[in-house]
Amino acid sequence: MQQTYTVDICGRAEELPVLQLENGPKIAFFNLHGNVPLTEYCGQKLAERIGNKADVLITAESKGLQLTHCVARFLGHDFYAVARKSKKLYMQDGISVAVHSITTKGEQRMYLSAHDAALLKGKRVAVVDDVISTGGSLAALEELVALAGGTVTLKAAVLAEGGAKNRSDISFLGTLPLL
Repeated sequence: MQQTYTVDICGRAEELPVLQLENGPKIAFFNLHGNVPLTEYCGQKLAERIGNKADVLITAESKGLQLTHCVARFLGHDFYAVARKSKKLYMQDGISVAVHSITTKGEQRMYLSAHDAALLKGKRVAVVDDVISTGGSLAALEELVALAGGTVTLKAAVLAEGGAKNRSDISFLGTLPLL
């Protein structure tokens, strides 16, 4: 039988499967892919936290995409920037940074197209993510925003995992332990 963990997201209980990471710890796996009601709920709650503190949003593919889309819609934003984990054809003139994440083995890069970088230039930017754990992806997104000429005014996530729950610079809706 699959071990599970119940997380509280602003009063909404969600049952998450517990998975073993290749490099050691177990995590309660939070996945918004395909879950429209939960994505909408989390998007609305994050939009309430962000309010008028940002002109534009940025997220990393792929689990943050539908969440950020919902947040942007609730905030009335027409566009948001997406950092990709591989360099696409349309990104040849963009920017990139290195990233280290708890859920990915080894070093990766995040790429931002010139179009998305232009969205951030001179703007107040909110970083949106599903889960923040070690902060590796978050740091890479902050670096991309700075390289593009934007200013991060808020970092928001559905869940803070492990030690991230003790960070005062992140707005989050619930917490997860490392198991």
